Amino acid sequence: MCGECHSPRNDKGEYDRSQWLQGELIDYKPTRPMPFAAIAPPIDGLPTFAQDEAAVKFLETGTNAMGKTALPPMPQFRLNHEDAVAVVAYLRSLKR
Repeated sequence: MCGECHSPRNDKGEYDRSQWLQGELIDYKPTRPMPFAAIAPPIDGLPTFAQDEAAVKFLETGTNAMGKTALPPMPQFRLNHEDAVAVVAYLRSLKR
């Protein structure tokens, strides 16, 4: 489901596979005022995580290395360790 927010779409609303998981503006807003992310950053190669351990922790706990959660609409994941490691390996493999 990462592609829903983290991948741009073409004018027909289809994913632009040449830019898969390379980040995108979030084109919807919450119905009430609240902290909300305006963009979904690139996650191909996990450029915002220098260490795999930090990315795994984020996917296991929903918090980053500073103990902060991502802004909505990003869900606070609670993956088990094996799944978190597999997702990080996959995303690292997409590094361009």
